[in-house]
Amino acid sequence: MPTGAKPFEILESQNFHTFEFDFSPFIRSLEDEMERSRVFSPDDRRERAILVSVSTKPRYEQEDSIEELKELARSSDVLVLDAVSQRPKAINPRYLMGEGKIKELIINALSKGATLLIFDQELSPSQVKAISELTELKVIDRSQLILDIFARRAHSRDGKVQVELAQLKYRLPRLTGKGTAMSRLMGGIGGRGPGEMKLEIDRRRVRDRIAILEKELKSLAEARKQRKHRRVETGIPIVSIIGYTNAGKSTLLNSLTRSVVFVEDKLFATLDTASRRLRFPRERDVIITDTVGFIRDLPKDLMAAFRATLEELEDADLLLHLVDASNPRFEQHIESVEKILGELHLDNKQRLLVFNKMDMIPAEEAHNLALRYNAVTISALDPRTFGPLLKAVEENIWTEKLVEATI
Repeated sequence: MPTGAKPFEILESQNFHTFEFDFSPFIRSLEDEMERSRVFSPDDRRERAILVSVSTKPRYEQEDSIEELKELARSSDVLVLDAVSQRPKAINPRYLMGEGKIKELIINALSKGATLLIFDQELSPSQVKAISELTELKVIDRSQLILDIFARRAHSRDGKVQVELAQLKYRLPRLTGKGTAMSRLMGGIGGRGPGEMKLEIDRRRVRDRIAILEKELKSLAEARKQRKHRRVETGIPIVSIIGYTNAGKSTLLNSLTRSVVFVEDKLFATLDTASRRLRFPRERDVIITDTVGFIRDLPKDLMAAFRATLEELEDADLLLHLVDASNPRFEQHIESVEKILGELHLDNKQRLLVFNKMDMIPAEEAHNLALRYNAVTISALDPRTFGPLLKAVEENIWTEKLVEATI
């Protein structure tokens, strides 16, 4: 700046009516600029989401959880445009986040072309309504996203019934919430309008459907019991593969038994239980079952619905707890699986910890993990690594059987 020059300029006031400005090119250039900032093709018909996490938990837990939410969104074929985190001193009971932050979120969503907000925390019916009205966007939470993935992946009758039951139980309180809100405003004589009547009908239909599904689930459970009884009569040991979602359980089952169970690098790629027979030396067989993947903060209704399927683990002689060794959050995954086993009262079951994907980590790290956790390391894609695993399965099953026989 030249010496003595002023750092500012005072403009003379002008008459508004004499102000000339061509708005059309300005608006077009502004829209073009906004389009350039968008990272998706106009032909992409997928839902476009911004992920939102509002938490008072430690930062590392919040970051881990939002990374997992990204994977869940990818599994549900959602295009993730951005992830927004806030760590408030106290949770806003209406919007979860502060009003200033949610206004920032609206501007972000508009500029990026988002159609959906996915919250990492479970939202109450009133919070979903308030956020939807303010943002004018579709709003769902983590539980709803998981239910959507399960609905896409369920193929067997068991799976379909369990998922529908979980979805209806999730939606029922949300219908009830709207109904009670309306009855406070419009209830009483002269206030019973068609809106309230429709809600009552909707609720009754949902309850009736839940009753039908629960009855069907009981009959399916009876059929499972009969199949289980036939397996027990044969005396063939049962080995169940359990683990966090996307740990490689189906890949391991395929490689061990040379079968073709659906495999995909997404969370909850496998939802239906699969069983195969595996022959060991000396004419000895085992039945290996692949189960639905576990995940932390699994929706309660979903956990209750799948409890019947997971109860099959009670008959297992050995649980192979498969862990993705290449995942930086594998320790939390182990804890989550152990917690769910405790909730199912299966924490006293004999377990063998197996670290998978050893081909994706240094050999020394794989060796140290095996020593630290008294575990076996494998690559589910490479049957040549299965020697220690098969030996450990033999020792755990038939040594135990021999001990029982001698007693």
